[in-house]
Amino acid sequence: MTSFDSAKDLVLVAGATGGVGQLVVGKLLEKGLKVRVLTRNAAKAEEMFNQKVEIAVGDIRQPATLPAAMARVTHIINCTGTTAFPSARWEFDETPNLIEWGIIFLNPKSSEAKAKNSPAKIDAQGVSNLVAAAPQNLKRFVFVSSCGILRKNQFPFSILNAFGVLDAKQKGEESIINSGLPYTIIRPGRLIDGPYTSYDLNTLLKAKTGGKYGVVIGTGDTLSGDTSRIDVANACVECLFQPSSSRKIFEIVNQGQRPPVIDWETLFSRIE
Repeated sequence: MTSFDSAKDLVLVAGATGGVGQLVVGKLLEKGLKVRVLTRNAAKAEEMFNQKVEIAVGDIRQPATLPAAMARVTHIINCTGTTAFPSARWEFDETPNLIEWGIIFLNPKSSEAKAKNSPAKIDAQGVSNLVAAAPQNLKRFVFVSSCGILRKNQFPFSILNAFGVLDAKQKGEESIINSGLPYTIIRPGRLIDGPYTSYDLNTLLKAKTGGKYGVVIGTGDTLSGDTSRIDVANACVECLFQPSSSRKIFEIVNQGQRPPVIDWETLFSRIE
């Protein structure tokens, strides 16, 4: 198991104000690690995390804003993302009217140029920008991707990928793998539990997946199903302590009966 130097190691969390990101921050703090969050909205982050973390203002879509956030960073966990289908979160320059929405859904490529926060700009280019800015001596780059990357032509992933979200995530994965940095790529199924809109450390850390379902990890993009954001966040943090998870890609879903304690070390050791 890898040990952290609490005096030196610093984990940068991108997408920290999102559902998975909040849980990641909570888990890191529970383990006594130093955390810096990368955010476009400092006021939101300050209110959410209540001075428990360092705050760096930056935008993965804008490469020039990233180097300043990288000072002393030893690990990066990237939880950024947007919706798979066009929505207000895509940040269109102007809100489409009914006719324009119709054109967008009939011709998915027409939405790309008009949106500031599409999958191509977040999951592909944004991830590439973050990788390029990462310190060369980084100990680990963790990326939350998605099941279905290798099954984009199969139902239901062909529907999910109608606007290119899996294409974009695959490009993000490729930029990480080709960078030479140590990495762990986590591919959850359909996310359940949360998202959370307020930061309450005790509440987040006590949250469970209904106490019902176990954690299953697989490789080769063969798993399907739901995945708790709680377990995705736990995987993001726990993999940092497991050398066997370095330079690995795995899928994670919730299936079967949940044991009293999830043995992450054993789960990661089975990844080929």
